[in-house]
Amino acid sequence: MPIPLVNSIASWFLKKRFHQIELFLKYPNEVQNELLQDLLTRAKDTEIGRTYDFASINNYKTFADRLPITNYEDNQANIERSRLGENNIFWPTPIKWFAKSSGTTNAKSKFIPVSYESLEDCHYAASKDLLCMYLNNNENSQLFTGKSLRLGGSKELYRENGTAFGDLSAILIDNMPFWAEYSSTPSNKVSLMSDWEHKMQAIVNETINENVTSLAGVPSWMLVLMNNVLETTNKQSIFDIWPNLEVYFHGGVSFLPYVDQYKAILPRKDFRYYEIYNASEGFFAIQDQNSSSELLLMLDYGIFYEFIPMEDYGTPEQRIIPLAEVEMHINYAMVITTNAGLWRYKIGDTIRFTSLHPYRIKVSGRTKHHINVFGEELIIENAEDALKKVCRKTNSQIVEYTAAPIFMNGKDKGAHEWLIEFKTPPEDMVQFNTLLDDALKSLNSDYEAKRFNNLTLNSPKIHIARHQLFYDWLKEQDKLGGQHKVPRLSNTRNYLDALLKMNV
Repeated sequence: MPIPLVNSIASWFLKKRFHQIELFLKYPNEVQNELLQDLLTRAKDTEIGRTYDFASINNYKTFADRLPITNYEDNQANIERSRLGENNIFWPTPIKWFAKSSGTTNAKSKFIPVSYESLEDCHYAASKDLLCMYLNNNENSQLFTGKSLRLGGSKELYRENGTAFGDLSAILIDNMPFWAEYSSTPSNKVSLMSDWEHKMQAIVNETINENVTSLAGVPSWMLVLMNNVLETTNKQSIFDIWPNLEVYFHGGVSFLPYVDQYKAILPRKDFRYYEIYNASEGFFAIQDQNSSSELLLMLDYGIFYEFIPMEDYGTPEQRIIPLAEVEMHINYAMVITTNAGLWRYKIGDTIRFTSLHPYRIKVSGRTKHHINVFGEELIIENAEDALKKVCRKTNSQIVEYTAAPIFMNGKDKGAHEWLIEFKTPPEDMVQFNTLLDDALKSLNSDYEAKRFNNLTLNSPKIHIARHQLFYDWLKEQDKLGGQHKVPRLSNTRNYLDALLKMNV
């Protein structure tokens, strides 16, 4: 199909969709309340719908009073029944797919239900919206002249009892329209290879001669692929291989630790980076502006949002509020109700609002991934902002890191212990340590108070990790590739101690 015709079709779709987006931008809370009622109406005759009498719920307050907040463990028994082929338990249409996810805090596999509605009205709709927003902001884009290099954690789908499970990316690829493969690389066959290390080289071999115009994937693993591409081709810049590359769509982990490494191998000032926020449970937010780290919360994907302020998360005073009651710059745990039958489900992520008109957010971390042993409330966002500042001051680059508490022992005070793998280490680790400590103090007043005169916390202790330590640890856990992530902050020493034992 000629490029002008493709752009014309895309422009028509963009204008049509932007009318719908403008609706939830103008009436966000009305759209969310209407969506909640639609979900309740659809599911009123399911097992859970009858249990909580969805038919009689006609406002948010009744919904919030009647249904409990849940996590995966609360839903596991019903999900297992659904995986065995039972229908109409928590969603009216049959659930055929389950996204297998181990997460980062638990080795036990989770099977997240993916309904036809969530596939079409959430995941695929978001992919189209991402292109819409990018093209709307970049009218001269040549995106459709080439292919998108997608890097997922896809493994083959396993089918049993009339249902299938596997990585979300495998489910998405398996259900894509046949024409979608023509605009993507690598092929579905390579994308679905199960051996990550063989798959990585196969992707390199298959894509280096393609006209790649966009990249899509998790920053940590995409960087591994990009470096493999440069090593295979003996080039210094990715543009030497793909001269028409113009944008990288990324999500899954924070981009901050990697931004300088990307700029080194993608040395064009006009190259675009677009962030997304998605998970097995749904697609939540999209960057809708060039050169912005804020994400527009998408309110019409069949997901109803609630929020728990982290200051009282897990306490008897815990509050759960709807979108209409959120405030800016407060750290919230996100709760979702979805068109795949997850009802008031704690997803495990924390976000904060940077704008209320429209609702824009930044992902700040995980509810379980922080350090708060001493009241310091150190979250991932603090850690990554601090590391970015210190790396720039010391001309160093980080591959991966993790941190955990050193617990008080008698008269010995506590501290934070860091294990950092550098691509380019600093010349002076003592200076790096001091700068990191100072940066954390400047970003987090609770940390600063606990560090004042070494009142509760001593200065951080930093270890340098050997080359590929985190890669080897993920490989040992059978977590190479895709959505698998290194746990970066933890209130326990489980991850850190295991990694330190391997750091030889």
